[in-house]
Amino acid sequence: MITTRGLARTFTSRSRSGRTTVEAVRGVDIDVAEGELIGFLGPNGAGKTTTLRMLTTLLTPTAGEATVAGCDLRTDPLGVRKRIGYVSQSGGATAEAKVGEELVLQGQFYRMPAARARARAAELVEQLDLRGLDDRRCRTLSGGQRRRLDIAMGLIHEPKLVFLDEPSTGLDPQSRANLWDHIRKLRNEQGATVFLTTHYLDEADALSDRIIVIDNGAIVAEGTQDELKSRVAGDAVRFTVDTEHAARAATIAERLNGARELSTADGEVFLRVPRGDTAMPELLRALDAEHITMTAMSVQRPTLDDVFLTFTGRSLREAEAPDTETTKEHADVA
Repeated sequence: MITTRGLARTFTSRSRSGRTTVEAVRGVDIDVAEGELIGFLGPNGAGKTTTLRMLTTLLTPTAGEATVAGCDLRTDPLGVRKRIGYVSQSGGATAEAKVGEELVLQGQFYRMPAARARARAAELVEQLDLRGLDDRRCRTLSGGQRRRLDIAMGLIHEPKLVFLDEPSTGLDPQSRANLWDHIRKLRNEQGATVFLTTHYLDEADALSDRIIVIDNGAIVAEGTQDELKSRVAGDAVRFTVDTEHAARAATIAERLNGARELSTADGEVFLRVPRGDTAMPELLRALDAEHITMTAMSVQRPTLDDVFLTFTGRSLREAEAPDTETTKEHADVA
Protein backbone atom coordinates (compact mmCIF):
# COMPACT_ATOMS: atom_id res chain seq x y z
CA MET A 1 0.00 0.00 0.00
CA ILE A 2 2.99 2.29 0.63
CA THR A 3 6.47 1.78 -0.81
CA THR A 4 9.22 4.39 -0.69
CA ARG A 5 12.85 4.16 -1.73
CA GLY A 6 15.37 6.87 -0.93
CA LEU A 7 12.63 9.41 -0.16
CA ALA A 8 14.28 12.68 0.81
CA ARG A 9 13.46 16.32 1.40
CA THR A 10 15.86 19.21 1.89
CA PHE A 11 15.11 22.82 2.71
CA THR A 12 17.16 25.95 2.37
CA SER A 13 16.69 28.68 4.93
CA ARG A 14 17.97 32.22 4.65
CA SER A 15 19.40 34.26 7.48
CA ARG A 16 21.75 37.17 7.94
CA SER A 17 24.66 34.74 8.02
CA GLY A 18 23.69 33.26 4.65
CA ARG A 19 21.87 30.20 3.29
CA THR A 20 21.67 26.97 5.24
CA THR A 21 20.60 23.61 3.81
CA VAL A 22 18.62 21.33 6.13
CA GLU A 23 18.14 17.63 5.38
CA ALA A 24 14.73 17.06 6.94
CA VAL A 25 14.33 13.53 5.53
CA ARG A 26 17.34 11.54 4.35
CA GLY A 27 16.72 8.57 2.07
CA VAL A 28 13.77 6.93 3.81
CA ASP A 29 12.65 3.42 2.80
CA ILE A 30 9.16 2.43 3.99
CA ASP A 31 7.02 -0.60 3.18
CA VAL A 32 3.41 -0.84 4.39
CA ALA A 33 1.28 -3.83 3.39
CA GLU A 34 -2.43 -3.67 2.68
CA GLY A 35 -4.46 -3.95 5.88
CA GLU A 36 -1.64 -2.97 8.26
CA LEU A 37 -2.03 -0.46 11.06
CA ILE A 38 1.33 1.31 11.31
CA GLY A 39 2.50 3.50 14.19
CA PHE A 40 4.95 6.15 12.95
CA LEU A 41 6.96 7.63 15.82
CA GLY A 42 9.57 10.34 16.06
CA PRO A 43 10.45 13.33 18.21
CA ASN A 44 9.68 16.80 16.91
CA GLY A 45 12.14 17.81 14.21
CA ALA A 46 13.00 14.18 13.39
CA GLY A 47 11.36 14.20 9.94
CA LYS A 48 8.02 12.60 10.89
CA THR A 49 5.80 15.48 9.79
CA THR A 50 7.82 16.09 6.62
CA THR A 51 7.55 12.41 5.65
CA LEU A 52 3.81 12.41 6.27
CA ARG A 53 3.35 15.55 4.18
CA MET A 54 5.28 13.99 1.31
CA LEU A 55 3.25 10.77 1.42
CA THR A 56 0.01 12.79 1.33
CA THR A 57 1.23 14.98 -1.59
CA LEU A 58 1.40 18.16 0.52
CA LEU A 59 5.16 18.39 -0.08
CA THR A 60 7.13 17.38 -3.16
CA PRO A 61 10.12 15.09 -2.45
CA THR A 62 13.55 16.45 -3.24
CA ALA A 63 14.78 12.94 -4.13
CA GLY A 64 13.66 9.33 -4.14
CA GLU A 65 10.51 7.61 -5.30
CA ALA A 66 7.29 6.37 -3.73
CA THR A 67 4.12 4.51 -4.58
CA VAL A 68 1.10 5.32 -2.40
CA ALA A 69 -2.21 3.46 -2.78
CA GLY A 70 -1.04 2.15 -6.15
CA CYS A 71 -0.12 5.57 -7.60
CA ASP A 72 3.28 7.11 -8.22
CA LEU A 73 3.78 9.98 -5.80
CA ARG A 74 5.67 12.13 -8.32
CA THR A 75 3.85 11.47 -11.57
CA ASP A 76 0.30 10.93 -10.29
CA PRO A 77 -0.27 12.99 -7.12
CA LEU A 78 -3.94 13.47 -8.07
CA GLY A 79 -4.39 9.69 -8.15
CA VAL A 80 -2.87 9.48 -4.66
CA ARG A 81 -5.26 12.15 -3.32
CA LYS A 82 -8.27 10.33 -4.75
CA ARG A 83 -7.33 7.09 -3.02
CA ILE A 84 -6.24 8.23 0.44
CA GLY A 85 -7.93 9.75 3.44
CA TYR A 86 -5.99 12.32 5.48
CA VAL A 87 -6.97 13.50 8.95
CA SER A 88 -4.67 16.31 10.03
CA GLN A 89 -3.82 17.13 13.61
CA SER A 90 -5.66 20.44 13.39
CA GLY A 91 -8.77 18.97 11.76
CA GLY A 92 -10.62 20.35 8.76
CA ALA A 93 -14.22 21.01 9.75
CA THR A 94 -15.64 24.50 9.25
CA ALA A 95 -16.71 25.92 12.61
CA GLU A 96 -20.09 27.32 11.48
CA ALA A 97 -21.04 24.42 9.21
CA LYS A 98 -23.51 21.77 10.29
CA VAL A 99 -22.14 18.25 10.76
CA GLY A 100 -24.34 16.61 8.12
CA GLU A 101 -23.76 19.38 5.58
CA GLU A 102 -20.00 19.27 6.12
CA LEU A 103 -19.83 15.53 5.46
CA VAL A 104 -21.93 15.75 2.29
CA LEU A 105 -19.88 18.71 1.02
CA GLN A 106 -16.65 16.78 1.65
CA GLY A 107 -18.03 13.90 -0.42
CA GLN A 108 -18.91 16.25 -3.26
CA PHE A 109 -15.34 17.57 -3.24
CA TYR A 110 -14.45 14.03 -4.35
CA ARG A 111 -17.10 14.28 -7.10
CA MET A 112 -19.49 11.89 -5.40
CA PRO A 113 -23.11 12.30 -6.55
CA ALA A 114 -25.13 14.17 -3.93
CA ALA A 115 -27.35 11.16 -3.20
CA ARG A 116 -24.35 8.88 -2.68
CA ALA A 117 -22.62 11.49 -0.50
CA ARG A 118 -25.72 11.74 1.71
CA ALA A 119 -25.98 7.95 2.00
CA ARG A 120 -22.27 7.62 2.82
CA ALA A 121 -22.54 10.43 5.39
CA ALA A 122 -25.42 8.59 7.07
CA GLU A 123 -23.29 5.39 7.23
CA LEU A 124 -20.39 7.22 8.87
CA VAL A 125 -22.65 9.00 11.35
CA GLU A 126 -23.75 5.57 12.57
CA GLN A 127 -20.30 3.95 12.50
CA LEU A 128 -18.56 6.79 14.35
CA ASP A 129 -21.21 7.49 17.00
CA LEU A 130 -22.28 10.85 15.59
CA ARG A 131 -26.00 10.09 15.70
CA GLY A 132 -28.20 13.06 16.46
CA LEU A 133 -25.49 15.58 15.60
CA ASP A 134 -26.39 16.19 11.95
CA ASP A 135 -27.87 19.63 12.62
CA ARG A 136 -25.28 20.71 15.20
CA ARG A 137 -22.71 23.37 14.30
CA CYS A 138 -19.19 21.92 14.25
CA ARG A 139 -18.01 24.53 16.77
CA THR A 140 -20.43 23.13 19.37
CA LEU A 141 -18.98 19.61 19.31
CA SER A 142 -16.86 18.18 22.10
CA GLY A 143 -13.23 17.29 21.43
CA GLY A 144 -14.01 13.60 20.95
CA GLN A 145 -16.98 14.34 18.68
CA ARG A 146 -14.91 16.70 16.57
CA ARG A 147 -12.13 14.14 16.12
CA ARG A 148 -14.67 11.51 15.06
CA LEU A 149 -16.11 14.03 12.58
CA ASP A 150 -12.59 14.66 11.24
CA ILE A 151 -12.16 10.92 10.69
CA ALA A 152 -15.58 10.70 9.03
CA MET A 153 -14.56 13.47 6.64
CA GLY A 154 -11.39 11.55 5.81
CA LEU A 155 -13.40 8.38 5.11
CA ILE A 156 -16.31 9.87 3.14
CA HIS A 157 -14.89 8.73 -0.23
CA GLU A 158 -14.14 5.19 1.07
CA PRO A 159 -10.33 5.27 0.83
CA LYS A 160 -8.36 2.08 1.40
CA LEU A 161 -5.46 4.01 2.95
CA VAL A 162 -6.00 6.46 5.82
CA PHE A 163 -3.40 8.80 7.33
CA LEU A 164 -4.16 9.87 10.91
CA ASP A 165 -1.91 12.65 12.24
CA GLU A 166 -1.95 12.79 16.06
CA PRO A 167 -5.64 11.79 16.17
CA SER A 168 -6.09 11.82 19.96
CA THR A 169 -4.06 14.90 20.92
CA GLY A 170 -5.93 16.96 23.51
CA LEU A 171 -8.62 14.38 24.23
CA ASP A 172 -9.55 13.21 27.71
CA PRO A 173 -8.85 9.52 28.58
CA GLN A 174 -12.41 8.37 27.94
CA SER A 175 -12.55 10.08 24.54
CA ARG A 176 -9.13 8.63 23.64
CA ALA A 177 -10.25 5.10 24.50
CA ASN A 178 -13.42 5.57 22.45
CA LEU A 179 -11.40 6.87 19.50
CA TRP A 180 -9.04 3.88 19.71
CA ASP A 181 -12.01 1.56 19.25
CA HIS A 182 -13.03 3.41 16.11
CA ILE A 183 -9.48 3.32 14.72
CA ARG A 184 -9.34 -0.46 15.25
CA LYS A 185 -12.63 -0.81 13.39
CA LEU A 186 -11.20 1.02 10.38
CA ARG A 187 -8.82 -1.87 9.89
CA ASN A 188 -10.78 -4.80 11.36
CA GLU A 189 -14.23 -4.07 9.93
CA GLN A 190 -13.63 -1.77 6.96
CA GLY A 191 -10.36 -3.27 5.73
CA ALA A 192 -8.53 0.06 5.65
CA THR A 193 -4.77 0.42 5.90
CA VAL A 194 -3.98 2.96 8.62
CA PHE A 195 -0.80 5.05 8.92
CA LEU A 196 -0.86 6.64 12.36
CA THR A 197 1.46 9.27 13.84
CA THR A 198 1.29 9.79 17.59
CA HIS A 199 3.20 11.14 20.58
CA TYR A 200 1.44 8.73 22.93
CA LEU A 201 3.47 5.55 23.37
CA ASP A 202 0.56 3.69 24.96
CA GLU A 203 -1.50 4.54 21.86
CA ALA A 204 1.15 3.18 19.51
CA ASP A 205 1.53 0.06 21.67
CA ALA A 206 -2.21 -0.61 21.85
CA LEU A 207 -3.12 0.04 18.21
CA SER A 208 -0.19 -0.73 15.93
CA ASP A 209 0.58 -3.97 14.12
CA ARG A 210 4.06 -2.60 13.50
CA ILE A 211 6.02 0.48 14.54
CA ILE A 212 8.43 2.63 12.52
CA VAL A 213 10.73 5.05 14.36
CA ILE A 214 12.32 8.01 12.57
CA ASP A 215 15.05 10.24 13.98
CA ASN A 216 17.34 12.82 12.36
CA GLY A 217 15.56 12.24 9.06
CA ALA A 218 16.24 8.49 8.88
CA ILE A 219 14.44 5.31 9.91
CA VAL A 220 16.27 4.03 13.00
CA ALA A 221 14.03 1.08 13.95
CA GLU A 222 10.99 -0.83 12.74
CA GLY A 223 9.17 -4.00 13.70
CA THR A 224 6.41 -5.30 15.92
CA GLN A 225 6.31 -4.13 19.50
CA ASP A 226 7.70 -7.47 20.72
CA GLU A 227 10.50 -7.42 18.15
CA LEU A 228 11.56 -3.91 19.12
CA LYS A 229 11.35 -4.58 22.84
CA SER A 230 13.46 -7.73 22.52
CA ARG A 231 16.16 -5.74 20.72
CA VAL A 232 16.49 -3.25 23.58
CA ALA A 233 17.72 -5.30 26.53
CA GLY A 234 15.41 -8.27 26.91
CA ASP A 235 13.05 -9.00 29.78
CA ALA A 236 14.19 -8.38 33.36
CA VAL A 237 13.74 -11.53 35.49
CA ARG A 238 13.98 -11.57 39.29
CA PHE A 239 13.46 -14.61 41.47
CA THR A 240 14.14 -15.49 45.08
CA VAL A 241 15.42 -18.73 46.64
CA ASP A 242 16.89 -19.66 50.00
CA THR A 243 20.20 -17.84 50.47
CA GLU A 244 22.11 -21.12 50.75
CA HIS A 245 20.89 -22.11 47.25
CA ALA A 246 21.42 -18.73 45.58
CA ALA A 247 24.81 -19.55 44.01
CA ARG A 248 23.54 -22.80 42.48
CA ALA A 249 20.36 -21.10 41.28
CA ALA A 250 22.42 -18.39 39.59
CA THR A 251 24.53 -21.01 37.83
CA ILE A 252 21.37 -22.69 36.54
CA ALA A 253 19.91 -19.35 35.40
CA GLU A 254 23.12 -18.50 33.58
CA ARG A 255 22.55 -21.50 31.28
CA LEU A 256 19.31 -20.04 29.92
CA ASN A 257 19.46 -19.09 26.26
CA GLY A 258 20.54 -15.45 25.90
CA ALA A 259 20.97 -14.90 29.66
CA ARG A 260 23.04 -11.81 30.57
CA GLU A 261 23.57 -9.20 33.29
CA LEU A 262 23.26 -11.88 35.97
CA SER A 263 23.68 -10.88 39.63
CA THR A 264 22.71 -12.19 43.07
CA ALA A 265 22.05 -10.51 46.41
CA ASP A 266 20.51 -11.95 49.59
CA GLY A 267 18.92 -14.90 47.82
CA GLU A 268 17.55 -12.80 44.94
CA VAL A 269 18.81 -13.58 41.43
CA PHE A 270 18.52 -11.01 38.65
CA LEU A 271 19.14 -11.56 34.94
CA ARG A 272 17.94 -10.50 31.51
CA VAL A 273 16.71 -12.89 28.84
CA PRO A 274 15.26 -12.27 25.35
CA ARG A 275 11.83 -13.68 26.32
CA GLY A 276 10.91 -14.06 29.98
CA ASP A 277 7.66 -15.91 29.27
CA THR A 278 9.48 -18.77 27.56
CA ALA A 279 12.52 -18.74 29.89
CA MET A 280 10.58 -19.06 33.14
CA PRO A 281 9.13 -22.57 32.55
CA GLU A 282 12.59 -23.81 31.62
CA LEU A 283 14.09 -22.18 34.70
CA LEU A 284 11.42 -23.65 36.99
CA ARG A 285 12.01 -27.16 35.63
CA ALA A 286 15.78 -26.82 36.07
CA LEU A 287 15.47 -25.54 39.65
CA ASP A 288 12.99 -28.28 40.52
CA ALA A 289 15.39 -30.93 39.19
CA GLU A 290 17.99 -29.59 41.64
CA HIS A 291 15.40 -29.50 44.46
CA ILE A 292 15.63 -25.72 44.74
CA THR A 293 12.37 -23.97 45.64
CA MET A 294 11.58 -20.58 44.15
CA THR A 295 9.72 -18.41 46.68
CA ALA A 296 9.03 -15.35 44.50
CA MET A 297 9.50 -14.26 40.91
CA SER A 298 8.72 -11.38 38.53
CA VAL A 299 9.19 -10.69 34.82
CA GLN A 300 9.25 -7.13 33.51
CA ARG A 301 9.12 -6.46 29.80
CA PRO A 302 10.80 -3.39 28.26
CA THR A 303 8.43 -0.56 27.42
CA LEU A 304 8.14 1.36 24.17
CA ASP A 305 9.75 4.28 25.99
CA ASP A 306 12.79 2.04 26.57
CA VAL A 307 12.77 1.29 22.85
CA PHE A 308 12.52 4.95 21.93
CA LEU A 309 15.26 5.94 24.36
CA THR A 310 17.57 3.23 22.99
CA PHE A 311 17.16 4.17 19.33
CA THR A 312 16.91 7.97 19.59
CA GLY A 313 18.74 8.76 22.83
CA ARG A 314 15.70 10.58 24.23
CA SER A 315 12.23 9.85 25.57
CA LEU A 316 9.12 10.56 23.56
CA ARG A 317 7.11 12.94 25.70
CA GLU A 318 3.53 14.02 25.26
CA ALA A 319 4.63 17.67 25.47
CA GLU A 320 7.74 18.65 23.55
CA ALA A 321 9.46 21.73 22.20
CA PRO A 322 7.82 23.52 19.24
CA ASP A 323 8.04 21.48 16.05
CA THR A 324 11.03 22.69 14.07
CA GLU A 325 9.63 21.04 10.95
CA THR A 326 6.96 23.71 10.76
CA THR A 327 9.72 26.26 10.31
CA LYS A 328 11.41 24.09 7.70
CA GLU A 329 8.27 23.91 5.60
CA HIS A 330 8.22 27.67 5.22
CA ALA A 331 11.81 27.70 3.99
CA ASP A 332 12.84 27.61 0.34
CA VAL A 333 13.31 24.20 -1.27
CA ALA A 334 16.98 23.46 -1.94
